[in-house]
Parts: sequence; structure tokens; C-alpha cells
Amino acid sequence: MQNLPILLSVLPFLVFLFFLLVKKSSLLKTSLITLGLYTILAIFYWNIIGTFLYASFGKGIFVAIDIFLIIFGAIFFLEVLKDLKIINNISHYLSSISKDYRIQVILIAWFFECFLEGTAGFGTPAAIAVPLLIGLGLPPIRALVVGLLGNSIPGIFGAAGTPIKVGFSTLNATAIPYYASLLNLVGMIVPVFMLWIITSGRPNRKKEFLEALPFAIWSGFLFVGFSVLSLQLFGQEFPSILGSLFGLIVAILSIKLGIFVPKNKLTISEDNNSVKTMSAFKSFLPYIILVISLILGKIILGKIGFPIGIGFKHNFNLFNPGLIFILVGIIVMLIWKNKKQIITKFLKPAFLGAIIPFFVIASMLVMVEIMKNSGNNLSGLPSAINIIAKAIESQFLPFFAPFAGAFGAFLTGSVTASNVMFGTLFNTTALSIGFNTTIILALLVVGAGIGNMIALADILTAEAVVGEKNVERKILKGVLIPCLTCLFIVGIIGIIILR
Repeated sequence: MQNLPILLSVLPFLVFLFFLLVKKSSLLKTSLITLGLYTILAIFYWNIIGTFLYASFGKGIFVAIDIFLIIFGAIFFLEVLKDLKIINNISHYLSSISKDYRIQVILIAWFFECFLEGTAGFGTPAAIAVPLLIGLGLPPIRALVVGLLGNSIPGIFGAAGTPIKVGFSTLNATAIPYYASLLNLVGMIVPVFMLWIITSGRPNRKKEFLEALPFAIWSGFLFVGFSVLSLQLFGQEFPSILGSLFGLIVAILSIKLGIFVPKNKLTISEDNNSVKTMSAFKSFLPYIILVISLILGKIILGKIGFPIGIGFKHNFNLFNPGLIFILVGIIVMLIWKNKKQIITKFLKPAFLGAIIPFFVIASMLVMVEIMKNSGNNLSGLPSAINIIAKAIESQFLPFFAPFAGAFGAFLTGSVTASNVMFGTLFNTTALSIGFNTTIILALLVVGAGIGNMIALADILTAEAVVGEKNVERKILKGVLIPCLTCLFIVGIIGIIILR
């Protein structure tokens, strides 16, 4: 009976794992079941005061609406670009920069995916990049593995800063982006793993790998370096967007100047299905408009909000990246003089693509709010968060934090959802032990970004795009070592910083 509070506090997480991994239920169904169980426990075991239960649901749902707008806008913008063949043209120009397949893969799977993660996020980068990689000649499984590797490190600032801004919305997250950007420097080794995977099975693997190794390291450094700089200059909405953009520009210059590139140009496919239908400037123009609009929106609208207070407090910020995505999407259609039924053609898939993530994230946000507010009860019990935090108190918390973040991303397919799930828990535990909560949460979000490469939802999405089925184990086998290596490095750094 003494351990009953601990057991009941973690029971919903165990139920979550059971339904998702054993019963193979959808993430939506699993999230709703978990929320239902926690609600029942809060009412009948903790005897939570009704007003706090109401506040938990209200706060969680209103924050999830912000996320819904971001996902909705991102999908709308992406649908516009796909319909106008802009994505295909971008692919053509990226692959034509170099004839070497190793360079082409890094440009698409690293820089282009990082950019897509910064502007859209939520599983879209791998889904778009993997077919392009197969078009270069990579076998499907290898393309899936490489595509998932690219859908990782930029995730901590993905979808215009959503993971930290929304995932830690109820915590003091002011300095988290700074520390996260520094810890994220581990990401410079991801292109090296990409190179190792795409050269596997080749007759002269060692030679092909070593020839392109300088470019892989250089590419990794360019993205993470410019990400840190972008954060300092513009804020947390821009590291993945501008880091990849400036990194790509410098990488292209180094290719043209022959710096860090292999002397031997190797191809793996003579077929290039990408066909250009517009100039390079016009192809990249939508993203130029998007970046400028996001920067101006942040400057002009960043501090304007509409506070509400209906039993709980929430502030709707007028600067929502999702609204910028929609506006730029419409501008692009006008520039292209495409006036096809905008409402039915693009708003419908955007809504359908955003509604399920909305319910999943809303369920998790409400659950976390209930865990926090469960201490306001008639039973005299501590809150569920405090009970679990007490149980996991350890001097090794800095090492465990990135692994917990990765576990959350693995389950939910979202860095944002992982932060929502574990942020308050690790914040409470860090306070109890005396660790710097900002650094602990930075370790958590960086781990979640790394864990995105093994996210079940992203694996299934990418599989569906290329028509592969039941190859999850092969994919996980390919991404597991890179994932664990990065997590171990970040965990060790965490221990060193906070010892």
C-alpha cells in the first residue's frame, strides 16, 4: 500500500505503452485512453477539486489550439508548394548542384530536411525527402533510414520554435533555447552517420566514405553553427530555418570552389526523374517570402496577445507561425496566378492533417495539467508529478534526461509532445534535487530531437509515402546506433556540466 501512490501515478504511462506497442492501437486512441484513465484517477483517488480539473482541461485545450493553427498552416503551405510543383523543382536544383551521390544525399537529407523541419515539422521532412532520395538511386530501406536521421537534430526548433515555446509553455523557458542550441552541437555528426549508411554495401566503401567525410563534417558544422547564430540574432523560431538556409548557401559555395568535396564524382543512378519547370529563384521564392514574413511577424506582433481568464489564464499571441504559413501560401498562389478552389483543394487536407495531432497533443497537455493540479485535492495526497519526481530523484538525472526525451519522441512522434509529457516532471525533479532546471530541460528537448529519428509515427508516415510495409525493425536497426551514440554524448555532457 505504501507504493500505491507511485504505482497509480505511473500507471497511465504503462497503459500508454501497452496500447501503443502491444495492442498496436493508434496514437490518438492511446492518448485518449490514457487521458481518460488519469481523469478517473484524479477524481476518485486524488479527489481533485472540481475547479482545478476544469482548469486542467481548459488550459490544455487552449494551448493545443495554438499548435493546431501551426500544423494546419504548415500543411496548407506545403500542399500549395506540392501542387505548384515547387518542391519538385527545389529537388531538381539541389540534386543538380553536384553529380556526386554522397553530396546530393547530404544536401537533401540534411540541409533540405532541416529546413522543412524548421518551417513545417510534424513528420513532413522525412515524408518529402525519402522519395527524393530513392530517386537518386538509394534502396528504399536505406533512403528511409537516412531520411529519418535528417528528421532529428533540427526538431528542437522545428515548426518555427514550437517544441520549446509550446512544449514548455507552463514553465520558465526563457533560457532553454540558448542551452539547447549549444547541446545541439552534437548534431554535427549526423551527416557522418548518413554517409556511413549510404556507402554501406558498396565495393569500395571505406574509400567512398573517407573521400566524402570532410564534406559531411563540414555540413554538420554549418547547420549547427548557423543555428546558434540565428538563435542569438532572431530568436527560437529561426535556428532550424536560417541554420539550414545559410548552411546550404555556404555548402554550395564550398562545392563550387571544390572545398571539402570528393575528387571522384560517383553516381548510383543514371536516371534523374526530377524536371525543372521554373527558374531557381522562382522555386525558392516561397521560402524567401516565408522567412521574411516570419521575421517581420515576430518583430511586429511578437509581444501582442489576447489574454483570457475563464477559470484559468491563457494568452493567445497574435504572432502564430501557422497564420504566417497560410498568408504566405495564399500570396504564393496569387504570384503563380493559381486561383483553383483554394478552400476545397488545400484547406481540407490541412484540416484533416492537423486534427488528429491536435487531439493527441491536447490529450497529453490536459493529462500533464491534471498531474500538476492533482495536488489540489481533498485526499491530502501530493500531486502525481511530485510523487513521480520523488521516485526518480538521482544524481544521474542529467544523463537520463536526454534518454527520457528520446523515449517521449519515440512514443509520440513529436518533440513538442515529448516536452509536454516529461517537461513538468523533470522540472519538478530538478528543483527537488537542486539541479539547474534550465539545463535539465535543455537536455530533455535535445534528447527528444535526437529521438525523432526513431519516432514510430514518422517511420510509419515515411513508409506509407514510399509504399513499404512492415519494415519497422529494419529501419530501427539502421537508426538505433546513431540515436544512442548522440544521446550518450549529450548525457555525458549533461553530467559534466551539472556535476
